Amino acid sequence: MLADQKCVPCHGGVPSLKGEKLADLHRQLAEPAQWNIVNQHHIVRAFKFPDFKSALAFVNRVGGVAEEQGHHPDILLGWAKVEITLWTHAVDGLTESDFIMAAKIDQLL
Repeated sequence: MLADQKCVPCHGGVPSLKGEKLADLHRQLAEPAQWNIVNQHHIVRAFKFPDFKSALAFVNRVGGVAEEQGHHPDILLGWAKVEITLWTHAVDGLTESDFIMAAKIDQLL
């Protein structure tokens, strides 16, 4: 299960995920339809909340997991909504760690 794994630091020098390998990891997410793959480069999910306070609390939980895993998403916080974008900067694309982090984020709901 992806959420049980640990993100592995990437220092580049490996290709980003493409094609069937990318699709396979996407299918392993608990809510694959909620995470959109954009140009085989990054994944994005929007989360809805009843108010700003709830959205901010979620962002703080995501931040805690990101620090623990050493894998930091882009986070957009708005009133009652949060958008998370993940990709691995060192390879300018997606790695398995992006999907591990997505699975961990899903567990925070």
